[in-house]
Amino acid sequence: MPTVNPDIAILEFRPGPGGDESYLWMDDLMKMYTRYAGKVGWKVNIIDGNIIKISGVGAYDQLKWETGTHRVQRVPITEKRGRIQTSTAAVVVLPQITSHDIVLNPEDVEMTASRAGGNGGQNVNKVSTAVRILHRPTGLTFSVRQERSQEQNRMVAMDLLRAKLWQMEEDKRIAANGSNRDKVGLAMRSDKIRSYNYPRNQIKDHRINKDFNLAKCLDGDLTDLLLELTVLSSPEAPTN
Repeated sequence: MPTVNPDIAILEFRPGPGGDESYLWMDDLMKMYTRYAGKVGWKVNIIDGNIIKISGVGAYDQLKWETGTHRVQRVPITEKRGRIQTSTAAVVVLPQITSHDIVLNPEDVEMTASRAGGNGGQNVNKVSTAVRILHRPTGLTFSVRQERSQEQNRMVAMDLLRAKLWQMEEDKRIAANGSNRDKVGLAMRSDKIRSYNYPRNQIKDHRINKDFNLAKCLDGDLTDLLLELTVLSSPEAPTN
């Protein structure tokens, strides 16, 4: 088993069906976890537009339960008739995996550099610091523009690639023979783990069949919710 750093969580957000609303919902989820990190004193780094890295004591151990599909029911800001719509976004929580645990063939990895753009000063905007990576065997591709130097972004990109490859293997393992407890901690991306109902100001976590206050959670108060999931997934908890 790979050595997982319990204090680093990499969160990737992906829009689901629903057009612009799914992208807006994806952004709202990212803000929710960023606010929670701020409340508990964790550090947040933006790796790319839809990927953040959260560092702090127990960050991965707490947030690993968030992998899965998050469904929202609300009136989109683009809806002119006031109709409630349902959209989804997927969250994938990845650990930091060491290079000793996931060995990569250099010939399988293609990296290209580009200008990062956006904020960050003249160096970021004028020098090719951003890195785009392609893993040929799996087709995985993504960009990293977190750091101010190309070499630093290369290191971040390789960490992220190892994490993604690890997650792919975990998905296969859980699909083949995972227990209910496994699915709570490392849900498949297609699994609907939670519904966010704006008219009712309610969140329902479908794995533990419990409701939580929507406004509080969106404001970053996830302590009670994450605690319930941690208790359910502890070795002493009963399994079905």
